[in-house]
Amino acid sequence: MASTVRRRRIIVLVHSTLIPPDDISNLKPEEIAPFKTEHDVREGLRSLGHEVMVVGLSDELAPLRKAIEELKPHVVFNLLEEFDGEAIFDAHVVGYLELQRTPYTGCNPRGLLLARDKALSKKVLAYHRIRVPRFRVFPRYRKIKRPPRLEFPLIVKSLIEEGSYGIAQASVVNNDKALEERVAFIHEKIRTDAVVEQYIAGRELYASVLGNHRLNVLPTWEIFLDKLPDDAARIATRKVKWDYEYQEKHGVRIGRAKGLSEELERQIQRLSRRICRRLGTDGCVRIDYRLDEQGKLYFLEANPNPDIGDGEEFASAAKAAGISYPALLQKVVNLGIRRAEHG
Repeated sequence: MASTVRRRRIIVLVHSTLIPPDDISNLKPEEIAPFKTEHDVREGLRSLGHEVMVVGLSDELAPLRKAIEELKPHVVFNLLEEFDGEAIFDAHVVGYLELQRTPYTGCNPRGLLLARDKALSKKVLAYHRIRVPRFRVFPRYRKIKRPPRLEFPLIVKSLIEEGSYGIAQASVVNNDKALEERVAFIHEKIRTDAVVEQYIAGRELYASVLGNHRLNVLPTWEIFLDKLPDDAARIATRKVKWDYEYQEKHGVRIGRAKGLSEELERQIQRLSRRICRRLGTDGCVRIDYRLDEQGKLYFLEANPNPDIGDGEEFASAAKAAGISYPALLQKVVNLGIRRAEHG
C-alpha cells in the first residue's frame, strides 16, 4: 500500500508521558498498554512511508510550535486527550492548530466542546428529538438535591471525563444517600462537576463514524458483560475497560453486536449521522448507546477522537468493514488534510 500513498510529513501529537519507546519487543502487554495507541499510530504511519515526528505536550505549547516550524508538517495526527491536566483543554490545542493554519486529524474545536460535555450534548440532541436518558447536572460546591422526576436507579458520572474515569459499580445508585456519596466522590476525587442520569438497563452498543461531510458509519460494536457477577450492573466501568486481569476473570470482551435486526442496524446508522451533524463532530467519532429491554435506543455520549489503537473498537469496526489498520490511518490523515483544503 505504501507505494500508492503520497508521502507526507506528519506530527503525531501525544501527551509527554505517552511517547512510545523505539523498541517495545522486551516489554510486557501491561507495560505497553498506556502508550499502545501512540505506538500503533506511529508505526502504522511509518509503514505507509510517511515521515513521522512524535511530539509530546504537557502544560505548554512551545514544543508543538517549534516542531511545526521545523518539520512544516502536512498534517498533525492528534492523539492528545487533555492539556495541563484539564480534559476540556484539548479543544484549545486544536484551536491553536487552526490559528496556525496547520491541518490536523480528528474533531474540530466546536465539536470537541459540545461532545465533551455529557449534559450539553444531551440538551442539544433532546432538542432535536433524539432519545436521551433523563439527567441532571450537580455542579461542584453546590448542595446535592435530587429532583423528584429523576427516579432511581441512577448512574453518576463525571460531566467531562472520558474513558470511564470515575465510573465503578458504585456509580449505579438506588437511594439518596448513595447518590450524595457518589456525587461527592466525583466532586472531590475526579474534581469535576457530576452528571446523574437515568440508568438504562440493557446492552451497550458503539457506532464508529468516519468522515467530515460524508459520514461512513462502521458496523455496530458491543461490549459483552454477561459473565459479570449476577448482582453487578452491566456497565463499562474503569475496570471493565482498562483492567486486563478483571477482563480475563469475567470474560469481558468487545466485538460485533449480535442479533441486531437489519432495521435496527439502519436506525443506528441514520441516528449516528444525525448526532454527528447536530453536534458538529467530524474526523472520527464513536457514539455510545444503550439498547433497553424493550428495544429502545438511548444516546449516552459522543466520543470525538476515540481510541484508534490497532484492535480497539474503532479499528476493529473498520476491519469488519474491510478497512485494514494502515488504510484506516491513511483515511484519517486524508480527512484532516481535506478539511483544511475544502473546509
